[in-house]
Amino acid sequence: MYPSRFAYEAPKTLAEAIALLDANGGEAKVLSGGQSLIPMVKLRFASPELLVDINNIPGLDYMRIDEQGNLRIGALVRHEDLEHSTTLPATHPTLAAAAHLVADPIVRTRGTFVGSLCHADPQGDWAATMIALGGRIVAQGPKGKREIDMREFVLGPFTNALAFNEIAVEAIVPPVKGKAAGSYLKLERRVGDFATASVAVALDMNGTTVGRAGCALAGVGGRTIDANDAISVLVGKTLNAESIEAAAEAVAEAADPRTDHRGSADYKRHIVKTFVTRILNNIANSEQKAA
Repeated sequence: MYPSRFAYEAPKTLAEAIALLDANGGEAKVLSGGQSLIPMVKLRFASPELLVDINNIPGLDYMRIDEQGNLRIGALVRHEDLEHSTTLPATHPTLAAAAHLVADPIVRTRGTFVGSLCHADPQGDWAATMIALGGRIVAQGPKGKREIDMREFVLGPFTNALAFNEIAVEAIVPPVKGKAAGSYLKLERRVGDFATASVAVALDMNGTTVGRAGCALAGVGGRTIDANDAISVLVGKTLNAESIEAAAEAVAEAADPRTDHRGSADYKRHIVKTFVTRILNNIANSEQKAA
């Protein structure tokens, strides 16, 4: 299928890009990696009158730790930049675990981290990790910048909180208080397939005690499932058989799966519980070895 006709602009500054979005009153789309947008345009699931390509705007391809300890990821950082990072496994293990599970190597070469968050796919990997980590999105529009909590950024399937004349210029992951622990597990029928079920867990460990616990799910609901409240039963506790079982049960209850060609609702909920248990047991074992 051929896409509908559209105009194309490749601005050299953010101000120019925002002005183009503002002038087109909601009929324009931002193009960064294009791995989600281009297929939607080709299949006419989206029919923008204008594509605003931000790839020529300098200074958006950074990934760094700021003075407050926040991890800042610019709008043009590719999936493979996170996948091949040598520091991420130690500083942000949940992101590192997810990086090589995003789609396939071709998509990871071109697709962007922030663009994937904006796509808000209920089966997307990055939104789950960012919700578990308590991340934020920085949006920039005609009135300046504002920060949006990831728990409020994903409004529903393929729907985010950006205004039509705003661009998501950056993702922020807050600093860990203590030692970072966590992982991301995903069940897929084949490499590159959408998730049957996936689980992101991020913990801040103070010695053997859980200081903060975050969790989110993909593929088991009509949107990315925020399971932070469910896994908060771990806060102030050590990881043992009892606390892990309680957390896994609570997170599985937070899932909202539907029976489809990938499996029954009960099966998907069982996978969620199994993945949470596996991640927490691995963290507990690592903490015991380090002690």
